[in-house]
Amino acid sequence: MRWTLKPKPDLQKVKQLASELNVEELIATLLVQRGIETFEQARSFFRPSLDDLHDPYLMQDMDKAVARIEKAVAQGENILVFGDYDVDGTTAVSLMSSYLRSFYPNVATYIPDRYAEGYGVSFKGIDFADDNGCSLIIALDCGIKSIDKVLYAKEKNIDFIICDHHRPGDTLPDAVAVLDPKRQDCHYPYKELCGCGVGFKVIQALAQNRNQTITDLLPYLDLVATAIAADIVPITGENRVLAKFGLEVINANPRPGIKALIQNIKKQTLTITDVVFVIAPRINAAGRIKHGNYAVELLTEFNLEQAAEFASQIEMFNADRKDLDKQITKEALEQIRIKEEDKRFTTVVYQEDWHKGVIGIVASRLTETYYRPTLVFTKSGDKLAASARSVKDFDVYNALEACSDYLEQFGGHMYAAGLTLKEKDYENFKKHFEKVVSETIHPDLLVPEISIDAEMELQAIDPKFFRILKQFEPFGPENMTPVFMAEKLNDTGYGKTIGQDEEHLRLYVKQQGEEPGFAAIGFGLADKINLTENRKSFDAAFSIDENEWNGNVSLQLRLRDIKPH
Repeated sequence: MRWTLKPKPDLQKVKQLASELNVEELIATLLVQRGIETFEQARSFFRPSLDDLHDPYLMQDMDKAVARIEKAVAQGENILVFGDYDVDGTTAVSLMSSYLRSFYPNVATYIPDRYAEGYGVSFKGIDFADDNGCSLIIALDCGIKSIDKVLYAKEKNIDFIICDHHRPGDTLPDAVAVLDPKRQDCHYPYKELCGCGVGFKVIQALAQNRNQTITDLLPYLDLVATAIAADIVPITGENRVLAKFGLEVINANPRPGIKALIQNIKKQTLTITDVVFVIAPRINAAGRIKHGNYAVELLTEFNLEQAAEFASQIEMFNADRKDLDKQITKEALEQIRIKEEDKRFTTVVYQEDWHKGVIGIVASRLTETYYRPTLVFTKSGDKLAASARSVKDFDVYNALEACSDYLEQFGGHMYAAGLTLKEKDYENFKKHFEKVVSETIHPDLLVPEISIDAEMELQAIDPKFFRILKQFEPFGPENMTPVFMAEKLNDTGYGKTIGQDEEHLRLYVKQQGEEPGFAAIGFGLADKINLTENRKSFDAAFSIDENEWNGNVSLQLRLRDIKPH
């Protein structure tokens, strides 16, 4: 494990901000590291406001998209809302379809079958639109590379509006409107929206035509916050505003579908982390195991009893997903061990009967184990399909682009992508991918990193400090939970391993024997207990959180790693 201490920001800026905000310099340091240097920026950060949302018409083609939707409504056309089968896609379809249906009935939805059709806009989906007399398709979280599909639709007199956030290729589809903040000619001020976020900007623009305010759109933000959390987009700028207000909706008055999913959680206030680990996997399980339509049905159902029924189905899909994920991960790890492929710069595994719905999760698990750019392949029709996952700071999308001669199609982001290829090209692709990565990755990136925000003394930790830290939420990419480092710690003799398999570490630590002392928990760190025995001095990387026990709430250290001082 590599410990990397972030560079200390400009001391003058830190002192100035600390003085303006009347906070400790350590808090000001964390803010300046996150690009917050003025009182105004700090106010926007700590008190996100719906007024901070940008004008949707700043997005390239928004005027064209709105005009075409209004024309469809005025002329009584049938509209098909099309989206990908993951959380971002199904929440986006639920958002767009339920908003349109609030004033117009002729709206249908379509989620492609993960297995029969694969990712993105499909010919089958366009045929469905044609068979059902739909003359407008609104594609969400997909479509930016669907040049041939949009052309096919055009031949059938079906128009397309594309709302995507993936990286465009060299040529854009010939659609009525292509909304994507990552378009090079799009000057929208915030580039990191997810697909559901782009969909929200469309309904924000439509709402202006109906004399609705942003307050009228609040009930849709539970969907947007769920997509932001699940798609691992930066929680900065506009995403921070949408996530914060969306979380408030999830906690106060979520739609029946989300309410049914979270009713068994014994927590008063859900955080973004809970959305990532509780809500998102269940919504995803529908498309992975059965069909993404189940997720859309759940998220657009307004009867609580019916929603509870849908949620119990999805709970079963999620249980199946967990079993498959466990089994395939085990088989993949075994494959790597037998072939001794842990010496390589990449992890590429393939088995034809692996369930296509969980290969992305398995790729993430393998990345955690071997910490390499990772591809997990399975058979998909007459081709092979794979999910790619990367390690911190390495762009797997660029690496795949360098191998595009061997690929049928690929798409995605820096850290996650999907691809298909012909079976005959698999071995050559595998060799070339290893070559590209080995020539472009810095060896340091193959060792997991703990990024430490700042060094601190334990005596600086008190309820006021923690209260301010809490206001940094919601946490996520580019605003991660602050991690600190403290030196010369000792366990006061309470150190022990805990957990079903004794895999966690529990300590009570002081700094150089002085008060205050704090309970500390290190998940998966039981093998480090010898570093703390006999009051040995050690350094710790940790975040600060609350521990609730028998009704008492106290601050504790959540250990990320420890090493000898």
